[in-house]
Amino acid sequence: MILFPAIDLKDGVCVRLVKGEMNQATVFNTDPADQAARFAKAGCRWLHVVDLNGAFAGKPVNAQAVESILKTVSIPVQLGGGIRDLATIEMWLAKGLRRVILGTVALRNPALVKEACRKFPGQVAVGIDAKGGKVAIEGWAETSELTVLDLALKFEDAGAAAIIHTDIDRDGVLVGANVEASAELARRITTPVIVSGGVASIADIRAVKAQEGSGIQGVITGRALYDGRLDLVEAIRVFDEC
Repeated sequence: MILFPAIDLKDGVCVRLVKGEMNQATVFNTDPADQAARFAKAGCRWLHVVDLNGAFAGKPVNAQAVESILKTVSIPVQLGGGIRDLATIEMWLAKGLRRVILGTVALRNPALVKEACRKFPGQVAVGIDAKGGKVAIEGWAETSELTVLDLALKFEDAGAAAIIHTDIDRDGVLVGANVEASAELARRITTPVIVSGGVASIADIRAVKAQEGSGIQGVITGRALYDGRLDLVEAIRVFDEC
């Protein structure tokens, strides 16, 4: 299993939001590259980066910060936010990004996602953000009528590297990850699932680890790492346990 520490970028700095609200941002580090280096030094094998401004703008906004991260660390990086066309996907992969995350476009234009999966095998993940079990898009500003499972099933044969399942109601509020919902999704599809949203303690990490056989690949965590509620080295150790 993989622990993905999150670096959320807003106006060029590392922040964490509460339930995706841009006006509820807490700055944790003004130097994204420094934060990435800290995570890599602690033993993380991947980084999860989100261009928050880009998610709302529909195009890359924090490109300079992302590029500084890519130049600083050698571990693989996955990026979401503002990636809505093949040209942007190609641009980021050419710059050294290991994996792009397609969210809003997965609902708006699933054919593009499938084309991207074919063209860049193993380098495209689908981000499905859930609010009350329904898919949220446009930086979580809108909620559709489509369920998480319905959308995930659209990409079963596409070759997506992973489905990143985020429970918006739990994101950034440290109430515990919705491991049960992610595990249920993982059991219903063949694509690996990554849990996101609400991780508050080592107990959440152990709960994710306990679902290893369900098809869950790992978990994304942010605020709990930044405020010290979750010890990164201990969390990695739990996932490395046989």
